[in-house]
Amino acid sequence: MELKFSKVERKGPITIVTLSRPEVYNALHTDAHFELQKVFDDFSADAEQWVAIVTGAGDKAFCAGNDLKWQAAGGKRGWDKGGFAGLTARFDCDKPIIAAVNGVAMGGGFEIALACDLIIASENATFALPEPRVGLAALAGGLHRLPRQIGLKRAMGMILTARHVSAKEGHELGFVNEVVPQGEALKGALRWAEMITKNSPMSIRASKQAIQKGLGVSLEQAIAEQREYPAVQAMVASQDYIEGPKAFSEKRPPKWAGK
Repeated sequence: MELKFSKVERKGPITIVTLSRPEVYNALHTDAHFELQKVFDDFSADAEQWVAIVTGAGDKAFCAGNDLKWQAAGGKRGWDKGGFAGLTARFDCDKPIIAAVNGVAMGGGFEIALACDLIIASENATFALPEPRVGLAALAGGLHRLPRQIGLKRAMGMILTARHVSAKEGHELGFVNEVVPQGEALKGALRWAEMITKNSPMSIRASKQAIQKGLGVSLEQAIAEQREYPAVQAMVASQDYIEGPKAFSEKRPPKWAGK
């Protein structure tokens, strides 16, 4: 597939997806959403790719959210089953996805980041759900993910005022994992991705799936049911499940097969 609104690069088992509409601060429209749906479908299905990073082209913006000028000019808004950028409603991906936020992350852009498992932000990153200022609401997951990630009162403080939050404050609030110097968001995200790839991808997928499914039920039910989760069962049946203890006993680095 020819990519018009994004770029994809692979570094070993790491896929880097760059939102590429810098002329509009990487704001997204319908065609971009459908393109990114396919990009993340391909990542999810590729057994050789273990971790994804999503970032924005240029040094000013990660993603400014929905392309309001395109919409105001008559563009029909919509996206595929994966949601905004093919990510905000992608609940079936058990591979880690990291947001490398290199500037503005507004509205849908912030919702993309919140849908990722980790957020690495440059010092110049800015986050907000400003939809109420233009008569909209953050319905691509922001209204639900932010309270779950930082608590109700803190989230209400951001959502009801539509205020902008710096990378530093985002770290203090708890939705940013690390703040790095300006221009080093992708570098920082790659460092995290490389740390993840030192572990068994089967174990990582089982862990992510168990967390996601477990948060939707009681603690008692999560612990009782976790061994029935598909990614947990795949881990137990994998070569990695044998290789890990064997490598440990032989005092050597494990050779993960990812299957």
